[in-house]
Amino acid sequence: MTSLTLVRRIAARPAIVFDAMTTADGLACWFGPDDGPVLFAESDPKVGGRFRVRFRMLDDSEHESSGEYLEMVKPERFAMTWRWIGDEDEGGESHIAVDLRAVEEGTEVTFTHSRLASEATRVSHGEGWTGALDKLVRHFQSEGADHG
Repeated sequence: MTSLTLVRRIAARPAIVFDAMTTADGLACWFGPDDGPVLFAESDPKVGGRFRVRFRMLDDSEHESSGEYLEMVKPERFAMTWRWIGDEDEGGESHIAVDLRAVEEGTEVTFTHSRLASEATRVSHGEGWTGALDKLVRHFQSEGADHG
């Protein structure tokens, strides 16, 4: 099993970033590795609650994932299981933990995806999460509102 960790700085308070990363409306704004749309998002952000997200990439491929929230400490941390739905679920269930820390610019997000089945899966997920987290950063930059 292998893991990846990505860190981003986001121009919004931790509570706002937390909601963007755990609510259906929030997920719809940034989920997916490129600028393709989120087709469906549902989330029940509580321990034992579930999420499901379906998105279309710019190459017209569609992907869907789901999981269960394992930990919720708003606005500091959440953790969840992760599983692809459909043919791409070669690696089974993995684990995501997100830590949010207030910094002068807003929030530092540390995103860790662990229990990945192989190095190839780690690389693929690393590319996907890099694109999605960059989209989350851009979402708050483009809003132009005061998130402090």
